[in-house]
Amino acid sequence: MIRKRIAAYGRDILRNKHYRELKKYTQHGSVSLMQHSLRVAETSLRISDLIKKLHINVHEKELVRGALLHDYFLYDWHDKPITLKKGLFAMHGFTHPLTALKNARADFALTPREQDIIVKHMFPLTLTRIPACMEAWIVTIADKYCSLVETFSMRNAS
Repeated sequence: MIRKRIAAYGRDILRNKHYRELKKYTQHGSVSLMQHSLRVAETSLRISDLIKKLHINVHEKELVRGALLHDYFLYDWHDKPITLKKGLFAMHGFTHPLTALKNARADFALTPREQDIIVKHMFPLTLTRIPACMEAWIVTIADKYCSLVETFSMRNAS
């Protein structure tokens, strides 16, 4: 059911030539950037389903689309050396939301809510970018959860 909702809301994204490039980039361990984004979308929908039981409105289509595009930065972040020469805020964790937003705007028509999800999903690391909508909060939480699971799975596999 969740995968069908993702396919329905994100069909154009999932079929996009540039988006499919996410398969070739590693996110955490052996998890590709595309797999990570799909996991974040799935987890976001699970959280959304719980929130809806509390009679809180969630814009499901924008939630899914924002989750699919939250890490649409189109490069292997492992290839970027970890250095403070350019300053802490020049590091991938701080810069990739803006890169993802730029790439997503180039390839898709985005709503303000989808843009908020993409650019603010790294809160609290990016303290000045506080999520402004429920959907951005959900993706932020789902991303942290998925990242932790992927990272700890990677360490257990070693």
